[in-house]
Amino acid sequence: MRLSSTPLLLTVFGAGLLTLTAQRLPDGQGFPAHPTPPPTLQDVPSNGLAMTPPMGWNSWNKFRSKVDDKAVREIADAMVKNGMKAAGYVYVNIDDTWQGQRDAQGNIQANSKFPDMKALAEYVHSKGLKIGIYSSPGPQTCAHYEGSYGHEQQDARTFAAWGFDYLKYDWCSAGKLYPHDAETLQAVYQRMGDALHESGRPILFSLCEYGLGDVWKWGPKVSGNAWRTTGDIRDTWASMSKIGFNQNELAPWAGPGHWNDPDMLEVGNGGMTDIEYRTHFSLWSMLAAPLLAGNDLRTVSPDILKILVNRDVIAIDQDRLGKQATRAWKSGDEEVWTRPLENGDIAVAFFNRGAASAKIAANWSDIGFKQKPKHARDLWRHKSVRLHRKEYSVTVPSHGVQMLRVKL
Repeated sequence: MRLSSTPLLLTVFGAGLLTLTAQRLPDGQGFPAHPTPPPTLQDVPSNGLAMTPPMGWNSWNKFRSKVDDKAVREIADAMVKNGMKAAGYVYVNIDDTWQGQRDAQGNIQANSKFPDMKALAEYVHSKGLKIGIYSSPGPQTCAHYEGSYGHEQQDARTFAAWGFDYLKYDWCSAGKLYPHDAETLQAVYQRMGDALHESGRPILFSLCEYGLGDVWKWGPKVSGNAWRTTGDIRDTWASMSKIGFNQNELAPWAGPGHWNDPDMLEVGNGGMTDIEYRTHFSLWSMLAAPLLAGNDLRTVSPDILKILVNRDVIAIDQDRLGKQATRAWKSGDEEVWTRPLENGDIAVAFFNRGAASAKIAANWSDIGFKQKPKHARDLWRHKSVRLHRKEYSVTVPSHGVQMLRVKL
């Protein structure tokens, strides 16, 4: 759960009149003595979105409370200019700290950082992109801004009227109102799923509740398109690798329209090496995970951009069969993961989680192949790999990966 020390932002109007413009609420404000009981469980109709994992950008990892209208417009411009849009990145997502107060009718207003949300959405749409927003089923978000509790239908209508295409819905303070059992979690998220369905606008529904209550088992029932399977990622090898390599058991729950989400990408934020970022991007693509960049795309370096727009690797993530990779072989710090693809090819990733370079050698039969493949393409070197024997071996640097697309 993300908690923030975001300062209260103030604007002064006239002589001595102080008005809250970016309302960070005191902890506990707006919490009812007797929470509204969750609705009776029923399936929400599918919204038909996210037939492949969503791709785009999210503001939190880099900007946190500093995100504003200007930054979002500049990110959208950068995605068009630097080739990310052409590579498949679609969503420009505003995370926490955009919220202001509610008006007299209870309609949520944006704070002074976002003077006109509808105009911002229209600008992003004019670039051929889509735009996302953030809220919580609790009275407060993780950064203590206004949540959607008690206003789910109003907020869904507002998001639709503004022209938003994506909602990240973060559990946050809802945990102070409701228990974490699967039935209650499903009911609470169902309330917003119903509201989005009734809003009249297709809005991708991203459930952010850290894998509580085995969300992958009920996420599709609330029209969820993606669901977090873990706590928050950090920009370190330890955090990324712990999260990514622990997704194996969740593979049966991923598929077109609904995806396991091991959290946003940290590629380019500076806490890992380029080798580790390639591993991060490869692993998320093997996992059929949402690819939501979290760095400052206005100043992205050429080397980091090459990682983010590697179309060979993106094609694995976006494969329409929608099968998540599974671990096929492991020996110490060496692992091989495989993923079946729509055209009959198989994606194979050789990972070295160790502190030193290692030669990874595995028989094709040991990683699930019934015959030696006819052809393989190295997806980071963009060239063919010669296959001679029943065993394949490759030297992989520390924390590195070799990723192949194999044809039988």
